[in-house]
Amino acid sequence: MKLYYHPISGHAHRAHLFLSLLGLDFELVEVDLMKAEQKTDAFLKLNPFGQVPVLEDEGIVVADSNAILVYLASRYGDPSWLPKDPVGAAMVQRWLSVAAGEIASGPATARIINLFKKPVDPADAIARAHRILGLVDGSLVGKQWIAGGQPTIADIALYSYIARAPEGNVDLAPYASITAWLARVEALPRFQPFIKSPVGLAA
Repeated sequence: MKLYYHPISGHAHRAHLFLSLLGLDFELVEVDLMKAEQKTDAFLKLNPFGQVPVLEDEGIVVADSNAILVYLASRYGDPSWLPKDPVGAAMVQRWLSVAAGEIASGPATARIINLFKKPVDPADAIARAHRILGLVDGSLVGKQWIAGGQPTIADIALYSYIARAPEGNVDLAPYASITAWLARVEALPRFQPFIKSPVGLAA
């Protein structure tokens, strides 16, 4: 099994994290985004969208971080990671959509602007980040996990960019429920940390 990734990509980290949590044997293959290796003909054969991560598993190729989470949970995970009952499955899907939508356009975008010193005003991304973090924080009040009584792939999908939100000048201090939840994710057996970059509030 191979995971094509880049260490500063939160999308890649969520796949790396879940592989680690499942205790699977896998090889990391770094794709140098700075050299645009994700746009080479060889990589585009794996993922025509030219993005990391990509998972190769016994001839099966899965692109997109959330799709990788679903694949791994379905093939290798305990059923609790991706519930099969309609309500549980819907709750997980809701937060996978949030990870791909509001989290990507909020804290992830604010971090990218800072990390790569893009000449873009980050105010809108920071505002979107605080809006979605407020909703996530409220959803975690009185709960251990975002989509039920145990960790699911929804928690994994949300973790990486929320954990590194301060790198985009998004302060997590107002979000006590999120702070406690981050600590619970980080306490899971075989947790794989996400690289820290000294930018923004984390500088």
